[in-house]
Amino acid sequence: MTTILRILYSHYKYIVEDLSDPRTKDWFLVGSPWVVLGIIAFYLRFVYVLGPKFMERRQPYNLKKVLVIYNIMQIVINVYLLYEAILIGWFWKYKVICEPVDYSNSPDAIRAAGAVWMYYMVKIIDLFDTVFFILRKKQVQISFLHVYHHAGVTFGAWAATRYLAGGHATFLGVINSFVHVVMYSHYLWTSLKLGKPWWKKYITQLQIFQFWTILVHYSTAILTKDCAFPKWPLIIFIPQNFFMLILFSDFYYKTYIKKSPSKVDQNGVSSKTESNENGVELSNGKSKTH
Repeated sequence: MTTILRILYSHYKYIVEDLSDPRTKDWFLVGSPWVVLGIIAFYLRFVYVLGPKFMERRQPYNLKKVLVIYNIMQIVINVYLLYEAILIGWFWKYKVICEPVDYSNSPDAIRAAGAVWMYYMVKIIDLFDTVFFILRKKQVQISFLHVYHHAGVTFGAWAATRYLAGGHATFLGVINSFVHVVMYSHYLWTSLKLGKPWWKKYITQLQIFQFWTILVHYSTAILTKDCAFPKWPLIIFIPQNFFMLILFSDFYYKTYIKKSPSKVDQNGVSSKTESNENGVELSNGKSKTH
């Protein structure tokens, strides 16, 4: 038994410590996988147990002003991430087919690592999307796709910061930040009641395009001979990305192809509601705005 425990510990140490990026392993909320797993576990418990219990005998909170501020903050942060991505090399210095991770302590490499860490922080902030639904007593709108996506992306962002803070994988952050700028601009538009949005269908198409682009981009590194970017994270991530592509495509089919888009929203309910990136509806009511 002692021998088995030693073997398990040596493997754990190899994966968690030896393979990690020495530059980022001591950064805030990066040091241990148990930190991010604890955050995700609390998120899941709040979503399915603590949150509904807390709101059971309470009226829905009116979070209109909070959500306006939150949407503006998300737009600003994601625009900044795009700005950082361009400065570190995307679209002018980084190779599209295969860009290895620069593990040096050069200013450019540290800046790239910092951008990856900031992306991880943003994914933690994104968990508040679900919290706001619960506080507005919209538990029915929290779908499997919504929760799975938020929890999975948070852990993936931690893993990127811990092991791959730069290089080929950061393209995901680039395209995802762009999508989120579009998404939260849409949320801000609707929360301010500036007019009825006609572009919701195209936002879903943009999301599907995002997964196709990432799938192709990551596959190029797998297929490229002598690519210095490690293959093991791509082998893990490509099936996960493909799964998300299936979920979003199924959502799009059921909403816009199988059902009439003139009569249903992105969640397949009524024309008075709209949905967010994860297939959950967002109401235009006074106390339900997002």
